[in-house]
Amino acid sequence: MVKITDVARRAGVSPSTVSYALSGKRPISEETRRRVETAARELGYRPHAGARALASSRSNVIALVVPLRAGIHVPVVMQFVGSVVTAARRHDHDVLLLTQEEGEEGLRRVADTALVDALILMDVQLHDPRLPLLRSLDRPTVMIGFPKEADGLTCIDLDFRTAGERCVDHLAQLGHRVVALVGSPPEVYVRGTAFAQRVVQGFTAAADRGGLVCAVHPCEATPAAARRVAERLLRDQPALTGVVVHNEPVLEPLIDAFTRLGLRVPGDLSVTAICPDELAESLRVPVTSVALPSAEVGERAVELLMEKLGGAAVPEATLLPPRLTRRASTAPRPA
Repeated sequence: MVKITDVARRAGVSPSTVSYALSGKRPISEETRRRVETAARELGYRPHAGARALASSRSNVIALVVPLRAGIHVPVVMQFVGSVVTAARRHDHDVLLLTQEEGEEGLRRVADTALVDALILMDVQLHDPRLPLLRSLDRPTVMIGFPKEADGLTCIDLDFRTAGERCVDHLAQLGHRVVALVGSPPEVYVRGTAFAQRVVQGFTAAADRGGLVCAVHPCEATPAAARRVAERLLRDQPALTGVVVHNEPVLEPLIDAFTRLGLRVPGDLSVTAICPDELAESLRVPVTSVALPSAEVGERAVELLMEKLGGAAVPEATLLPPRLTRRASTAPRPA
């Protein structure tokens, strides 16, 4: 069995420094802490959970608050969850997953117990009712998402506004002048979900800047709804040649619907999306897309939380720049 002295020898520090670095009981330089964590990971060292909890007054459990509300696309959400869990285990932490609607009362119930050391929150709203409580908690928190007023909070996410702009700019560079956004289900916008609202902001801002005619159409996450939206788009915008899709479940049904209506992708209609790369690559016509960096967002959210648990200062805002990959679904505007 690997002992704490083995870790100390590998890291070139004293056993007490190893204890402090792993428990967070005393301030340790970032370089030393990382050296100790690397040595512990390489040797497979695992401190006794009960002794560790007693010594540090910590549970080594993170609460991940993911309310599975209407309109949420669970497969994508679970990519973020898996990333958080994997990153937490590298820091010898477990994750308590809370999927119910945890408003202020529910969060206070969790935070007021010794069950968790810190919290990560998802599905952030622009005017999120949980913010006053988060600002008052004595436990570190990180939000995956940006409310409108994020002062005093630690937030990380893809820059969704710029993602929307990138999609429109790509279409504009190809000569498209009439574009539409097929967005999230209506209930996502009704409750003010931050990432969805920012995609709309970026889409409309880029279209206005480029002098493009544009429209935004929320869409239920069903094939039938995709067909109805395709028909409405062609009826309302007969000159339409470019579409941005921010709704993973309808991406393939929407392309199929346009095909049945007589439009070829990309010959008659160019399609871009904001979605996971694996979805964009898997379709009959691979789709030009801005990737959802779920692995990076989850990992960096945990890293921020670990630094806060260790007493380190962290940036309040971490916005990941969008990456657009051109594939077969976009082409110059037809003559």
